Amino acid sequence: MATRREGQKWIVPLRVLKFQGKLELLVPALIIEEFDRNRPRSESAVTASVLDRLRQLRRELREYAGDKHEHIWLAETAQHIPLVNATAPQNFREIDELLRDGTILVPAEPEYARAVQRGLRKQAPFISDKNSVADALLIEIYASQIAGADSSDIYVFVTSNYRDFSVPNGDRRQPHPDLTGLFDGTRSRYAYQAEGLHEVLLEQFGDAYLEEQAEVEFLTGEEEPRTLAEIIEAEQEYFDKVWYVRSIAYHDDQRELPDDIHAGMMANRERAEAAYGRDELWKAIGPGHEEAWQYGYISGKLATLRWVLGSEWDFLDT
Repeated sequence: MATRREGQKWIVPLRVLKFQGKLELLVPALIIEEFDRNRPRSESAVTASVLDRLRQLRRELREYAGDKHEHIWLAETAQHIPLVNATAPQNFREIDELLRDGTILVPAEPEYARAVQRGLRKQAPFISDKNSVADALLIEIYASQIAGADSSDIYVFVTSNYRDFSVPNGDRRQPHPDLTGLFDGTRSRYAYQAEGLHEVLLEQFGDAYLEEQAEVEFLTGEEEPRTLAEIIEAEQEYFDKVWYVRSIAYHDDQRELPDDIHAGMMANRERAEAAYGRDELWKAIGPGHEEAWQYGYISGKLATLRWVLGSEWDFLDT
């Protein structure tokens, strides 16, 4: 979920449903330890994936755009791809918060004892040569939870580890035969990957869940991050507008200017008026509150765009 660009469409509803008290996350302490251990590698893999896509794009551009235009197309896309994939760190951070804010479950002596028995009987997850003690403890912790559950509660075991928990060489959405006794399909469910979790949440929460997903898609699905070229263009526009207001104020202050500087100022005013319209520029000029607000508005835009490009906040020199 953390490495998928659309991860927010599950993360946000989980957070909201948890905040509303409709859902509880039962998090074995082993899961947090494993998340912490694997997180650096997984985050690096996301970056490597972006670089691989960029290399593939370079090959395609060289083939279709030719050497003459390749650098132009590639420069634009290279600025865009890192911004689009900036959602991955956010996913990792928010999943980490969800896990740590959940109900932390620590295995006790009964879970350890039952995990040992599973190993002795060669039952799932002890079906391969790897050390499966941690996986066995997860299953036994889950078994303890549903054994003491209220009859009105519904429990779901969510995993992407099909090798240890799903039916071998079959439908990964179904639990291993050694584990079927834990899942009656009603009070206790087995969910494979984010898609399995989606099905359960949709069944249990219906429109409330879909509404949260729709809001995430509205906020993130249609809006792509700006490219560097767009940001630079906007920064130039608001530099021009702030400079124009200041040049009027400077001129009205009746300060004497050398002829060459005055001529250059007037030429730049004409250029700005041709580009943005005199009426638009004059909205921020005048003694009233509305004009002061407009001037502050465009100044704020300039400061923000400059911050994005690397300047310190409130840098408004023109």
